[in-house]
Amino acid sequence: MHAEGLAHIGYLGLAAMRRLGWTADAVGGMTLGADPVAYAIAAASHADPPEIHGFTVRKTAKAHGAARRIEGCFAAGSRVVVVEDVITTGGSALDAVRAVREEGGTVVGVLAVVDRGEGGADAITREGLPVHALVALSELLAPS
Repeated sequence: MHAEGLAHIGYLGLAAMRRLGWTADAVGGMTLGADPVAYAIAAASHADPPEIHGFTVRKTAKAHGAARRIEGCFAAGSRVVVVEDVITTGGSALDAVRAVREEGGTVVGVLAVVDRGEGGADAITREGLPVHALVALSELLAPS
């Protein structure tokens, strides 16, 4: 959540989405890990339109108010990219994918900052979704 890190992640995430041809109305994922990633990409898109807005997926629906599981700039029919800070098992991303689909959205891909290389990306791919990580953990740990 460091300001400089958010600027970099926003720019790199947005650039990756565009390079991959992932056209989306919004980006988001499971709170709390996906929140700064989604909001950084949304802010970067404001500076380099078209804008892509952010949303967050709660672990469970609120028991009061609108009782929604998805909050923010999301509506049925939205095309979204589900984001993650780190992919390990893929479970959080797939939970967000299910929530988006249950609310009538279309997931065009899953974007992570880091892939730990522990099978999560493969689990997401098996669900028929493209997945892309900005960096693999092995790249971060490699000697320079």
